[in-house]
Amino acid sequence: MITIKDIAQISGYSISTVSRVINNRTDVSDAAKEKIREVIREQNYQPNENARMLKQSISTDISVIVRGNRSIFLESILEEIQIRTGKHGESINVHFIGETDDEVATAIQIGQYLKPKGFIFLGGSADHFREEFSQISLPSVLVTVDASDLGFENLSSFTTDDEAAASCAVARLLSQGHRRIGILGGHRNDRGGRSGSGYSTLRIRGAVRELEKNGIHFDFERDYESCAFSAEGGYQAAEKLRRKSPDLTGVFAINDAIAIGAIRLFRDRDLEVPGDISVTGFNGVDYVRYFNPRLATIRQDVAMLATKSVDDLLLRISYGSPAVHEKIPFEYIDGESVASPRK
Repeated sequence: MITIKDIAQISGYSISTVSRVINNRTDVSDAAKEKIREVIREQNYQPNENARMLKQSISTDISVIVRGNRSIFLESILEEIQIRTGKHGESINVHFIGETDDEVATAIQIGQYLKPKGFIFLGGSADHFREEFSQISLPSVLVTVDASDLGFENLSSFTTDDEAAASCAVARLLSQGHRRIGILGGHRNDRGGRSGSGYSTLRIRGAVRELEKNGIHFDFERDYESCAFSAEGGYQAAEKLRRKSPDLTGVFAINDAIAIGAIRLFRDRDLEVPGDISVTGFNGVDYVRYFNPRLATIRQDVAMLATKSVDDLLLRISYGSPAVHEKIPFEYIDGESVASPRK
């Protein structure tokens, strides 16, 4: 187990200096603070049992707010968060809200009656944070949405590079020879707020960017259909898209549930996947490996997103460490749902 003595040896500072940094004393140079906090984070140093009991005596659990009660991907992260917090002897309380609900307003209300020691937000709107998060002083983490440009010292974020990952997924369709590609999911008039930083917006932007880079103009009126982030939403949206653009040979769905709903619709309309139309998803939740056809998708590292988020939050609860913003690597997973278009 890592001790304060180990942190001192690794950082090159005395135990007393490390202790002052841990206790947020001001009589330490900025250079020393930065180095010691870096070592604490790298070594995942956690408080001893006495410090933990002190924290528990003045605060309650960690509150996790999940935006969207039908997202298997966010629930997968939540499961990993529960495992990780349990390993550290921490408890969480979970609050599910709708896809369009205000997660920051919800956190403000929770803070008033539950008195949590910190917040983890699974999904969210950048505008809600920009406009309201200043009312929250507790250490917090935003997962799957980048908060690096919001400027809050108590808000970290961990996310995938959604724009680059969507570009990668569409590039795979293009490499197979597809030129007529549609996009399913999200809402064009709800692009993550004025900043345009919501993950659905970034995925759409990345997909369109890749098409245009390859000389293909994307027509939103013809080749895009918005929908909820569910299989049912994907099914209904795919029907509308098929009627508008029957000549599509490929579809990029902004999450796996939408992709699976779309595949079901195409099959119900006697279209073969991928023979008549190819479909690729996004998220890489475990169950898509067992879907027929096995879904081609972007895999996000659920375990890493959860681990980084929990460890960062606990460090900042205990030591007041500065906020961190990090992009977690993604991976394109080949699947049976993508093939070259028929001649």
